[in-house]
Amino acid sequence: MMSLRRLLAVSRKEWIHILRDWRSLTLAIAIPILLILLYGYALTLDVKNVPVQVWDRSKTPASRLFLSQLEGSPYFVLVGFCDNYTDIQQALEEGSAMIGLVLSADFADRLPTPSPQPIQVLIDGSDANTARLVLNYMELIALEFGRTVISANTRIDRSRMPSPIELKPRVWYNEEMKSQNAILPGIIAIVLMVIAAMLTSVTIAREWETGTMEQLISTPIRVPELIFGKILPYMAIGILDVAIAVGMSIWVFGVPFRGNPALLFLMAAIFLTGALFLGMTLSIVLKSQVLANQLAIAIGFLPTLMLSGFVFAIWNMPRPLQWLTMLLPGRYFISILRGIVLKGVGWEVLWIEAAFLLVYAACFIAVAHRKLKLELE
Repeated sequence: MMSLRRLLAVSRKEWIHILRDWRSLTLAIAIPILLILLYGYALTLDVKNVPVQVWDRSKTPASRLFLSQLEGSPYFVLVGFCDNYTDIQQALEEGSAMIGLVLSADFADRLPTPSPQPIQVLIDGSDANTARLVLNYMELIALEFGRTVISANTRIDRSRMPSPIELKPRVWYNEEMKSQNAILPGIIAIVLMVIAAMLTSVTIAREWETGTMEQLISTPIRVPELIFGKILPYMAIGILDVAIAVGMSIWVFGVPFRGNPALLFLMAAIFLTGALFLGMTLSIVLKSQVLANQLAIAIGFLPTLMLSGFVFAIWNMPRPLQWLTMLLPGRYFISILRGIVLKGVGWEVLWIEAAFLLVYAACFIAVAHRKLKLELE
């Protein structure tokens, strides 16, 4: 039977190691803050202030009206005017502009006619996703300008102009459609993976390298007491990191929190347990602090970042990669985080994802226990 007294003794010993290694403890607290600030401010999928180079061959009130409507939107900024294609090409190549806009000389003359007025839009497609969004924004502004011209020429109120389809969109859960609201909850999964990889991957390897494992073997401590005793301090640090990440998301970036905080911390604890025992398993098998730490970061951090749905939608990935994501706990945890934080859903909706996390945690607990038991026999 596992002794609580011996388990707490191992936990106290690990706390002493943590407090002595103040650099790792500082990183464990600083990393969540840095990641939240970095991803919150730098990583955004919203497209605004796109630089536009203009060749206005018309130079009429109509062309100036179109350009003012373009610049009045939050999506575009006119960075310069030119009078030839060479300057537009140079701006696109240098990156000083993403769009080259050419208005024809007969722009104003053709507006009252029934035939559509062509506007040439040259887009830097090196970033395909951004280019696609920019093109959609440009088409919307051109459509709105066309409605303005028709209204002015026919004396019809734009709001009363007939349309075969009337679209009335309503966005749920992220009404402002801010990319930070979707990204920042996923940061918690990245934070926990980084912390688990950085800290627990050196626990057992440090005992082998410093020669203290033989002393632990000679004591009555059992394997479950050793592994759980070493995990407890890092579990406390991980929960503290979750609190930091959630607090900064709410109070610094204004992410709405609609769910149950207790459920969020419970799910985080389950996910953290699996991540911590993954790091410990690598520490047991490799017996090298440096190698275990590097491998844990590669195994935990990169797949969670790329294949969990944190940045890239899983349904948009190739089918083999979609199957691969089913093996990643980060996929289920990020789905849980967004469900609790943005949608406010509870256990009745998230129980399938929670079950996968429980299986993941149980598997790595069993693997770590078996590997350490075999090493000590």
